[in-house]
Amino acid sequence: MFSWLKNSKDENVTNILKDNHGLKYKMIIHSLIIGLVSGAVIVLYRILGQYLLGHFVSIYDYAHGKPLIIMAVFAVLILMSMFVAFCVKQEPNISGSGIPQVKGIMTRRIQVNWFKVLIYKFFGGIMCLAAGLSVGREGPSVQMGAAIGEGISKKSNKMDYEHKYLITSGASAGLAAAFNAPLAGVMFALEEIHKNFSPIVLMSAMISALSADILSKFVLGINPALRFNMLSKMPIKYYWSLILLGVLVGLSSYIFNKGLLYTKHKYRDLKIKTEFKIMIPFICSGIIGMVFPVLIGGGHSLIMSLGTVHMSILMMFVALIIKYLFTFISFGSGVPGGIFFPLLALGALIGGICGTICIKYLGIPANFLVNFAILAMAGHFAAIVKAPITGIILIFEMTGSFEQLLPLSVVVFIAMLVSDMLGVRPVYDDLLDDILEKEHIEYEGGENKKTLVELSVHIGSEVEGKKISEINWPQNCLLVALYRGEKEIIPRGNTKMLEGDLLLVMVNQTESADMLDYLTDLTTSSIE
Repeated sequence: MFSWLKNSKDENVTNILKDNHGLKYKMIIHSLIIGLVSGAVIVLYRILGQYLLGHFVSIYDYAHGKPLIIMAVFAVLILMSMFVAFCVKQEPNISGSGIPQVKGIMTRRIQVNWFKVLIYKFFGGIMCLAAGLSVGREGPSVQMGAAIGEGISKKSNKMDYEHKYLITSGASAGLAAAFNAPLAGVMFALEEIHKNFSPIVLMSAMISALSADILSKFVLGINPALRFNMLSKMPIKYYWSLILLGVLVGLSSYIFNKGLLYTKHKYRDLKIKTEFKIMIPFICSGIIGMVFPVLIGGGHSLIMSLGTVHMSILMMFVALIIKYLFTFISFGSGVPGGIFFPLLALGALIGGICGTICIKYLGIPANFLVNFAILAMAGHFAAIVKAPITGIILIFEMTGSFEQLLPLSVVVFIAMLVSDMLGVRPVYDDLLDDILEKEHIEYEGGENKKTLVELSVHIGSEVEGKKISEINWPQNCLLVALYRGEKEIIPRGNTKMLEGDLLLVMVNQTESADMLDYLTDLTTSSIE
């Protein structure tokens, strides 16, 4: 290891080691700026999306029985789809939610132009939200926040490994502003994007998320994203029904993940231009908007309707099937839009169906119907994304109710267990693999450029309890620091690594993706 470092002519090695000391204090200002800028962009994105969608809902309603108006509406939808296709062609990495691309950047498998992503994602995503496609604003918000973080990082000439901290901060701010959920933004960025809970990244993500959330609430108000007036505490004696709910949600996660990938592949096999592929969900949105308007958009109106409008089991089942298909058609086409709200809406419908059955036939009191919908949203999110902590916190913050921790945990646990038994992988990992399989994009780094990667030692991992000298380290890497809590330990051959230690390893930029995979296997338990 040391000969590799000694023979390297890279001048940034000393700078990397020097810059790492006191890094957390340097991150504060940049994280604050990223949070404020991301918050402003996402607030504008939300306002424009909601305003334009409201007008389109009115237009869809007005067009009933008016053939000329209907023709004009579809003409506008076709023009909008052409604009979105133009945006996707200009920057292909805006396709889909954007979260897989951010994960690819973080693992150095994908490199993008952050400014083009920000501009085309913003305007292309607005068109999709306005037309009522079954996509959410949350994935694009995460990608745009990450792009802002990357842009500010590059403009301030941060080191390569510092880019990851600020990209994570931007992603955290994006989700916080999109959902009015700062804690969920932080947890998602750590649990799904960064995959690490180091003090530096936690502090950076928290500052960005809080500043973005404060700005969002200053402009849009303090109300949670989903406000339900009636949420009752469910007695323990009814918890058996939550097992049934968790099983149904876990089964749905399999359908959802497989359906997304299947539709993407079918679109890819179509021998037609991108313009015509993207035109399909826009036409579908126009049809559904005139026939079943509550199903257009990400799903906010649909979720809220479950708490105010009585729907029969048959009607909810029909709505579930249409929403499934509309989401697959929308997302599979490659339009810039996320899956957060659609998957939450699908979960709410499953909860509504399960709750109605339990109320009508199994003796559950009727006042718990909304509880089923909310609990199913958390379970559906956790089973699909494989981020259970984020799912629980997200529902807390979105609903403004902190009294459902135990039932939420039960449903999330059962749903995760069922999805694991069915072999469901994290949806964003599947989507990233699909992107890389379609078109592998090499991360560009100088042959002698170095960077740092962080890894946590997990209990039961290969390195836990062993001395540094006893580990089969790969070539071209150097363990430069070991953190045990707040204490920094200079790594030596006889230094024993313990569960919870944070390792800082220097590697070549060009090899960082493979190195990260190898080192992660070393430090992660085989049973995880």
